[in-house]
Amino acid sequence: MTANIPDTVHTRYARAILASRRARWDIDQDVLRAREFSRDEKFLPDGLSLIGELDFLRAGEQILVSQIQGRTYANVFGLVERFVNAKVLDLARDHELGDQVALEALIRFSDEELKHQELFRRVEALAEQAMPDGYRFLPEPNAVARVVLEKSAWAVVGLVFLIELFTQVHYKQSIEADPKLSELYRDVFRAHWMEEAQHAVIDELEWLRLDGELDDAARDRAVTDLIGLVGAVDGILKTQSGADAAYFLANAGRPFTASEQERVRAAFLRAYRYQYIFSGVRETRFPEVLASLVTKAQLSRVVAALDSLA
Repeated sequence: MTANIPDTVHTRYARAILASRRARWDIDQDVLRAREFSRDEKFLPDGLSLIGELDFLRAGEQILVSQIQGRTYANVFGLVERFVNAKVLDLARDHELGDQVALEALIRFSDEELKHQELFRRVEALAEQAMPDGYRFLPEPNAVARVVLEKSAWAVVGLVFLIELFTQVHYKQSIEADPKLSELYRDVFRAHWMEEAQHAVIDELEWLRLDGELDDAARDRAVTDLIGLVGAVDGILKTQSGADAAYFLANAGRPFTASEQERVRAAFLRAYRYQYIFSGVRETRFPEVLASLVTKAQLSRVVAALDSLA
């Protein structure tokens, strides 16, 4: 019924609402279904864990790497959605006495993000039951959220857009396509993907709206904030990758040479940088939208910051 409606901003919000209604799922009935994880199952697919870089690992050790990275992957989304939801509620207030369709789209977005946080808390509890003791997820969600939300709304929404775009790429290119993954783990991220798809649409609309409110100086400051946020993400990845590599080395069941240990630590960081930064800037429409908003000089600043991480 909506196919012939002109594709205005208003109708894009309306389509996001329709997609939200179609995708709606329940954590227990549709996703977890009283299942548990097994120690013998992979969580994160090879295309995301980059396990091929660690060619000296045995089959069981490769599974453990997949589980560790997959556990952190779920926890990172639980962390991210803390500040995403806070920002979405801020954005919704901009529409309170305006476009009520846009308001509904954002309220639905917030409701789904709260559900996702609960889902990932449940996933962590299940992973804890299936995996050896000693895993630690180091970032504190509220502390991270406070740092992020201090930045300009333009920068925060740009970061959220990037994150929700790469969730689409990860699921469609890697998670859905790997038949060896835990069915439960795949179902978790299939459900997540279903609702994040319309979130990315709303992110783009809100980013464009916010950009229209900036003058040149404010936009330049916002670009600086975005670069700062990417740097903060990288700092989190360095810390967590180090903890995860140490957990793997402690639980692999055999000693590794100093060179092999260093390769493990480096591979975890490269995988995390790919998952949370480079897959988004290389394989989604994020750079296209960003380039449409900023000057060539500002875009060069962003590119240089990303190059410094490679």
